[in-house]
Amino acid sequence: MVFRHAMCNEAFEGLRFADVCRAVRQAGYTGIEIAPFTLSENPVEIAASARQEYRDIMAAEGLAFAGLHWLMVTPRGLHVTAPDAGLRARSWQHIRGLIDLCADLGPSGVMVFGSPQQRRAAGGLSPAEATRHFIDGLAGVAPHAAMRRVTVLVEALPAGQCDVVQTLAQAAEIVREISSPAVATMFDVHNAIDEQEPHAALVERYFDHIRHIHVNELDGRHCGAGSYDFKPLFEVLGRRQYAGWISLEAFDFTPGGERIANESLRHLESEIATLPV
Repeated sequence: MVFRHAMCNEAFEGLRFADVCRAVRQAGYTGIEIAPFTLSENPVEIAASARQEYRDIMAAEGLAFAGLHWLMVTPRGLHVTAPDAGLRARSWQHIRGLIDLCADLGPSGVMVFGSPQQRRAAGGLSPAEATRHFIDGLAGVAPHAAMRRVTVLVEALPAGQCDVVQTLAQAAEIVREISSPAVATMFDVHNAIDEQEPHAALVERYFDHIRHIHVNELDGRHCGAGSYDFKPLFEVLGRRQYAGWISLEAFDFTPGGERIANESLRHLESEIATLPV
């Protein structure tokens, strides 16, 4: 059973991008996922020459570009569901700019739309009203994403983080409503902590809408640092011939990027090795 493994870059705090790519590849990953704020305070303004340089660095290390996540950490002050129509417009323009950045960094990239603080209900809006703004905004950028061959992924987030799209079922419903090849969903182990069904059953049910997988422990540590059983998840993905990325996103960087990268991939490989071919 063979999967494509990627790693999110922000675990390597303070390292040059080239050094991050080298460490990720040496650990055995074939893809890298990028948090835009690690490249620039205002990532949509990254020059064309710099975008090409990032592409060249990834290629030189033998890494494919998997996509972007943590889309709205910077610049500060944006909010895609706010009652202020002008602020929403500026925020969705930022997403349009990130779609271009994603396309420029590599082909067929995904954009994981988590960003709990920038999409949660605010300014007196109800979660239902904020969710409607979120859906309308996604539908508005979908044609541009399709043109640039980028897939925007609705990420379900637990109640402790956000009140807009809290379950994979809700995410899948939004994907169906927008009905665009450029809008799909994804599964993140840590962010599925509130789900009532076994994770493997959820992935099985919504598999046709899932384009990306984030792996980590339920508490946000790197894979193998806890007791999460990845085998049922991988069994479903293998049986359904999942072709997307399995991307490591740890939230606790205390052990350091290289240790997180190596221990996680070795643990995942050991889990996969126990499954029937």
